[in-house]
Amino acid sequence: MKIIFDLRRVGLGNNGGSSTLIKSGNTLVDLRHDVTFIDGGKNQHTWTPLKADHIIPKNDSQIPSADFIIATGYKSVATTMSATGRLGHKCHWIRGWETWQMPESKIITNVLNATTIKLVNSICLQRKLAKNGYPSTIIRPGYDLDELYPQNKRNNKVITLGGLYPARKHQEIKRTGWIFDVHTKMKDVYKNVELWMFGNDAIPGRLVDHYFQRPSMDQKQYFYNNVDIWLSPAMQEGLHMPPAEAMMTGCPVVGTNADMSGTEDYLVHDYSGLVADNNFESFLKNTERLVNDETLRVELGRNARKTIEDLGDRKTNMQKLIDYFMGIIT
Repeated sequence: MKIIFDLRRVGLGNNGGSSTLIKSGNTLVDLRHDVTFIDGGKNQHTWTPLKADHIIPKNDSQIPSADFIIATGYKSVATTMSATGRLGHKCHWIRGWETWQMPESKIITNVLNATTIKLVNSICLQRKLAKNGYPSTIIRPGYDLDELYPQNKRNNKVITLGGLYPARKHQEIKRTGWIFDVHTKMKDVYKNVELWMFGNDAIPGRLVDHYFQRPSMDQKQYFYNNVDIWLSPAMQEGLHMPPAEAMMTGCPVVGTNADMSGTEDYLVHDYSGLVADNNFESFLKNTERLVNDETLRVELGRNARKTIEDLGDRKTNMQKLIDYFMGIIT
């Protein structure tokens, strides 16, 4: 099958969204499909080599034929829709509610109103689109189950809280302040609590005990295996990846029941982690519960790994994408 990922007006950089697209494209190549990334500029993503072709077409005549062309971000919907040639079906893989790109009113008129086949990566995004009258199909990217796994390294003499330090423009919707506030309150009561974080940007000041900037996969393996409790207070995600990565190493997660927490696909209260009510006090209380209960941390962590395994690796999920596409063209 011939598939094009449209990166025009979006681009590829060192971020989680680009990483997901590249790993999805690479997996499709490994499954022996013809995959091309079309872009408006150079591939700026350095974390993972891209196996698919990457081209910068000057006009539509330079775009290869395809069975499906997939818009990868809100700003690439317009280029996907206007593209001409033998491009088959036009899709949009919606992986976030991108209000940092445009207000909701324009998301509906400029993005959702486009006559694309709508794919989403999570339950919460499917529900969000349905509330606005747009049906969609869930296609998750899958997980690197062979690269992140339990190593039984956790030292329970120190309880390590873990969290993501996002780019400044995303800190409000990811509620990064909750992570710092939980750490501060835990330190006031328990002297053996640390905070470890990772992110793309340098972290300001001495806010954490250990910080990993742009970690490699090996560094992530070390990082997650030394975290006892992952804190995920985000309120506007698609499929939130870092909590799932932590869970792959047997680390339980504390999330919330926010409508778009991004963890609903895998976080089950009292099974694979704890789901707090959508307020700080409940989030703090659930974190403290895990701080005080090593047995519960171990049990939830074991179930957490199994839950992500059940969602499947990248090959399994990209085959689901191919099967879905085959159902359209046959």
